[in-house]
This record gives sequence, C-alpha cells and structure tokens, in this order.
Amino acid sequence: MSPSSLSTAGVLLITVPLVAFGGVSLLSFLMKNVPGYLDNPVRRGLWRAGHAHAGVLVLFGLVAMLYVDQTGLSEGMKALTRTLIVAAPILMPLGFFLSVVRPADTKPSKLIWLTVAGGVCLAVGTLTLGVGLVTA
Repeated sequence: MSPSSLSTAGVLLITVPLVAFGGVSLLSFLMKNVPGYLDNPVRRGLWRAGHAHAGVLVLFGLVAMLYVDQTGLSEGMKALTRTLIVAAPILMPLGFFLSVVRPADTKPSKLIWLTVAGGVCLAVGTLTLGVGLVTA
C-alpha cells in the first residue's frame, strides 16, 4: 500500500471513535427520552441515517484504499479518487445531522444538500476506482 493510501486509511481509522461517540449519543437520547429526538421523527430518522452512513462509508473507504494502488490510474487520479471516496463519509453524515440541528426542526434545511454532494463524490470516486481496476 502506498504512503498516500496508508495516510488516508489512518485518517479514516481516526474517525471511527467519532462514529462510536455518535452512536453512544443517539443511544443516550433514546434512553433519556431527550426532547426533540424521540418526539421528532424527521430529526430522529435523519440522525439515524447520518450515523449509519458514517459507519458504513468509513468501512467502505478503508476497503477502497486497498484497491486504489492496484489501478493503472495516474498519481493525480489516484489522489482524486482517494479524496472523493473519503469525502463521502464526511459530507453525507454532516448533511443528515446539520440539516435538522435544532430540536424543533420538522424539515431539513438546505444543508441536506451536503448529502447529495457526498453521494456525488462517492459515485464519481467509486466509478473512477472501478474503471481504473478494470483497465489495469
């Protein structure tokens, strides 16, 4: 694995405790019946989605780093692929969480577009990785 992929994997691993902290926070909201969480289905659903996407996409990013260096892509394209794949587990959960940050929010704010941006990064990054592997 290249030093760039190792560094990227290291950054992803550092985010795992943050994802775990988010899970503990959501669990405490459930156990303590925190106002604005259990009584707000939009907020509850988006925050659960944010937590789930963060965990799954961090794991996906770690696995993807194993393959980036196996492609025939140029170093610049490999760097772009790493960046796009790592952007997804940052942007998507941020969009879910920040779009309903106030307990009284009953619909997502414009920050929900961060999830779309993260999805685009994920799609372009994985497509680039896939094409790079097929053509290697």
